[in-house]
Amino acid sequence: MRGAFAVIGLLALGGCAAEAPIEQPSMYLSMADAGAKLDSQAAASMISLYRQNNGLGAVVVDPELTKLAESQSQAMASHNKLDHDLKAPLEKRLNASGYPATLAVENVSAGYHTLAEAFSGWRDSPPHRANMLKNGVTKLGIAASYAPNTKYKVFWTLILASSDPR
Repeated sequence: MRGAFAVIGLLALGGCAAEAPIEQPSMYLSMADAGAKLDSQAAASMISLYRQNNGLGAVVVDPELTKLAESQSQAMASHNKLDHDLKAPLEKRLNASGYPATLAVENVSAGYHTLAEAFSGWRDSPPHRANMLKNGVTKLGIAASYAPNTKYKVFWTLILASSDPR
């Protein structure tokens, strides 16, 4: 009798466990969807860990840099063009926004559907990797813009900067 109760109890617990949804990590969520929201904290964690593994300091999300990254990604998406200087060179965009950057670099890309793909693409490209490993940057802004009727579908911008006096 005790064995029967034990089996029933285990089956009941097993049923509860099977009902728990398995949540996909945000770095694997597709940005090729009109309602997709990029997890900038996940991006900061990924890039910070990569930087720390290379002997550098962490970066934190900066809302002003995020707005600048969003603007750049949206401009590229609306023009169906991958281009750092589409609106203006990074330094001019930073100055026009009033952002007090003492150091800034930018990665743009297109065609990657997930944060993990974009990060891997940047990591595997020497100039993009150099930007992610830029000594002295402490903040980031990142954005992905979806444009379904374009060649690449998703346009990415990552801005890494410091506003600390050198």
